[in-house]
Parts: sequence; structure tokens; C-alpha cells
Amino acid sequence: MIEIVVIGGSAGALEALVALVPALPDAFTAPLVITLHLGATQRNLVPDILRNVTRRPVAEAEDKLSLAAGNMYVAPPNYHLLVERTGSLALSVDDIVNYSRPSIDVLFESAADAYGPRCAGVLLSGANDDGARGLERIVATGGRAFVQVPASATHPTMPEAAMRRLGDRARVVTIPDLADALAQFGVATYREDHP
Repeated sequence: MIEIVVIGGSAGALEALVALVPALPDAFTAPLVITLHLGATQRNLVPDILRNVTRRPVAEAEDKLSLAAGNMYVAPPNYHLLVERTGSLALSVDDIVNYSRPSIDVLFESAADAYGPRCAGVLLSGANDDGARGLERIVATGGRAFVQVPASATHPTMPEAAMRRLGDRARVVTIPDLADALAQFGVATYREDHP
């Protein structure tokens, strides 16, 4: 049963998200926690863009904010976003990882440690290998890994890096199939009493 979905991407990933989010079934209530590479001083328009395509509540992540069923959380610029074992979010200004803060690896690894087999990770379009190591951690703790088909990605470097690292341990899907693929592993009812 999936209780959290963590999503990462860089160049081209926002377009994929705009297609994915409205396709998720209403009954899929697992929180979505999203890290996209943003410039340190860049205004975060991602929550506003996603609000235009979904009825799900969308917020920029805040430190110690508790995850809520059906909600979406987006990493702010210049902060790593982590998921804590208590079911809340944390922000960090630790060193840049893979040339990025926020780093996808940081989010994925923290979610894997917090949720183990109840976590699904999704790696979208991007121009470097951030996220591949974190996706491997999700699989190692029993979670599910999904990678955007590189040929459908604006920038295939990120999904290709994950495929090299994980091989057949990651499910490679097109964006139209991703919502169905997530739902196959259980329409989650988020546990507010996590852990």
C-alpha cells in the first residue's frame, strides 16, 4: 500500500507534472511531495501552476508541516526538502547535492527511510543524474520506483541515469500511464497517525 509519493525532476519535469496530477484518481489520497530543481533566487511558481490543473490542495513546503491526505507539497527554492518519520516535512540549508538545493536524492532518501515499503518514488525529465541514488534507496527499503520513459522526456538524462542504476527494479512508464501504474499498487488511504 502506497502512503506517500515523492516526485523529482528538473528541466521538462513541470510539463510532465501538469499532465500527471489531474490524471490521478480522486481516491488516491497519498500525499505527493515534489522536488524540482529551481534557481536559488527564482520565484516558485510551481504551486500556482499545479493549482490550475487539480482540485488537490497544493502548498509550498514549510518546515515541520504535517503531511495531510490528498495534499501536494512543493520544495521551495534553495532548501532541501525532507520527509520525517513523524509524517512531517523538514527544510534544510545543508550543502548543495548534485549541483542542486533542493536535491531530489535528499528527498527520496529521507522518504525511503521514513516510509520504507509504503513509499513510491517517481523520477521525471531532467538534465543530470540527481534522483537515481535516492530512487535506488526507495527500492532497497521495499518501495516502488517509477521512471519516465526517456524518449518522452524533454531531457532524458535523469531518467536514463536511474535506468542505468536500477535496471529492471524501476518501472519505466509514459506520463499517461503513470497515474494508472501508481494506482495498481493500491489506492492509499493516508494514515494520519503515521508512523
